[in-house]
Amino acid sequence: MSRRPRAGARRRVVILGAAGRDFHDFLTCFRGRDDARVVAFTAAQLPGIDGRVFPAALAGPGYPRGIPILPEAELAALIAARKVDEVVLSYSDLSHVDVMHLATVALAAGADFRLLAPARTMLRARRPVVAVCAVRTGCGKSQVARRVVALLRAAGRRPVVVRHPMPYGDLRAQRAQRFAALGDLDRAGCTIEEREEYEPHLRAGTVVLAGVDYAQVLRLAEAEADVIVWDGGNNDAPFFAPDLSICVVDPHRAGHETTYHPGELNLRQADVVVVNKLDTAPPEGVAAVLRAVRGLPRRPLVVRADSEVTADHPELARGRRVLVVEDGPTLTHGGMAFGAGTVLARRLGARPVDPRPHARGSLRGVFARYPHLGPVLPAMGYGPRQVAELARTIEATPCDAVVDGSPFDLARLLRVSRPVVRVAYELRERGRPTLATALARAGLLPARGGRA
Repeated sequence: MSRRPRAGARRRVVILGAAGRDFHDFLTCFRGRDDARVVAFTAAQLPGIDGRVFPAALAGPGYPRGIPILPEAELAALIAARKVDEVVLSYSDLSHVDVMHLATVALAAGADFRLLAPARTMLRARRPVVAVCAVRTGCGKSQVARRVVALLRAAGRRPVVVRHPMPYGDLRAQRAQRFAALGDLDRAGCTIEEREEYEPHLRAGTVVLAGVDYAQVLRLAEAEADVIVWDGGNNDAPFFAPDLSICVVDPHRAGHETTYHPGELNLRQADVVVVNKLDTAPPEGVAAVLRAVRGLPRRPLVVRADSEVTADHPELARGRRVLVVEDGPTLTHGGMAFGAGTVLARRLGARPVDPRPHARGSLRGVFARYPHLGPVLPAMGYGPRQVAELARTIEATPCDAVVDGSPFDLARLLRVSRPVVRVAYELRERGRPTLATALARAGLLPARGGRA
């Protein structure tokens, strides 16, 4: 039954999220307001992030007990029980159909449904911001961000990377975090998902900032760098207003660039579109993505690139039985059936072993939830228990070697009894224009950078 709010009454709000943008949207648009009260967050996509409380120390006045984080599956009942007036969607990498499904659940329960324009939530920096986003999870944002950082550093700039939030632990302790070395990840008790995003930057000598309160994170970035590189999560929009907006598209998933939220928004707002993975993508996928880009109202600069895959000890996997471990989010809510580890295994003539019969604990549920997965193991590790289950699954799978296609060093975190072949992947631009061209046009490199 529909409800009409009383005149002058506070609107009661639920924010749908996944421990990231939901908190940012609250802090930028709802904290301290007299006309709205957030009665709950909901959580989805990731295991073990519901059942917590967004702490009072972050929520501010009016929330002495903090804000509960509840399962999204309970949304309809929550709307009725808490007399909710408005539901706000604040997370990423949802198909347009899934967005409307959530809208329908809210509307049927009597609540309005709302999306906040990212421009309303973007913070303004006192330093130039280069934002690297994508149309889907797993397009190659971080390798693009690493290339941007390398170009800036070669030109004498002082870049720092700010990562999209992944606060899966103590939210107070994670308010604003700085990582400068691998040991910082250990001291912070980072999950596998955090390590996947932070480690490649740290190995390249780049400081990474992240957290919950991005106004505080921004102050840290402005004090440390003369250029801020936003390395986005999933296909979310940036939290800082960009001076140069880069969007990465994946021709392995042609068509997704216009059917996923908010990836299509990133594409429409891009100054630069990077068409990645040309070395492995099907030609028809490349052609379809380029047609979509040409059809945009804006005319972004188009950079074509390969995702160059290498390995430290390929001889350990060549022609042998291997367990391929891939980046978790790319395979799960990113929807890919394979990643860089599979590309390398195919090149080496290795024989991938199916880990599904040997899955332990929550990983059985992962394979059940994502039936598109083939003989690959997603590197899931949202907490110590799941990390242990991942280790047990690896040990239980009969193979001669493990091909580690995840962005973090699996052998550094887990004890693995079989040889581990580490896979790396870096962006290699094809022809012109290049990312240097884009940075030069934005005034972030000397003009000669465009002719590099």
